[in-house]
Amino acid sequence: MTLEETGTAYEMNVVDLPKGEQKAEAHLRRQPFGRVPAIDDDGFELFESRAIMRYLAEKASTSLAPRDLQARAVVEQWISVETWELTPHAMKFVYEHVFKRPQGADVLEKARASLQTTLGVMDRRLAASTYFAGPTFTIADVSFMPYVEYAMKTPVKELFDRHEHVTRWWTDVSARPSWRKAIGK
Repeated sequence: MTLEETGTAYEMNVVDLPKGEQKAEAHLRRQPFGRVPAIDDDGFELFESRAIMRYLAEKASTSLAPRDLQARAVVEQWISVETWELTPHAMKFVYEHVFKRPQGADVLEKARASLQTTLGVMDRRLAASTYFAGPTFTIADVSFMPYVEYAMKTPVKELFDRHEHVTRWWTDVSARPSWRKAIGK
């Protein structure tokens, strides 16, 4: 999505995860933990999605990565919220319902409680702001999108649906042409 939003030319190389290609030596040279994504930008190699997202947005000098110190700090704050307060809890439901890796009722109940808190904080922010970092779409928003997309395919979608401003934000950002292309729709 960041490549599309920044207008960066790219060539996509698909790594077939079900076939285990992420554990092949060629891929491990790019991404030593055997995950995706990884990029090669004219010899500059980088892995980890959030680092790649920051790099691409800053390289393209777009509003996805504000130059102002305080605006950048707000972006980083919301990327941290995604990383620590949303993703670990949402992924419990994704593992259980999408990847069919049982998590256990107690794990899911704790994750649900944590998500309720996080979604409340997100909803309050989005009641006051169009996007997480302010009036402009940024990499803070991009960082949430894969995990919300997956979570919406699980029973925890009903928690998201209870939050009017999160729902409004998701309707807006998930309709962006760059996201539709990123998810293959």
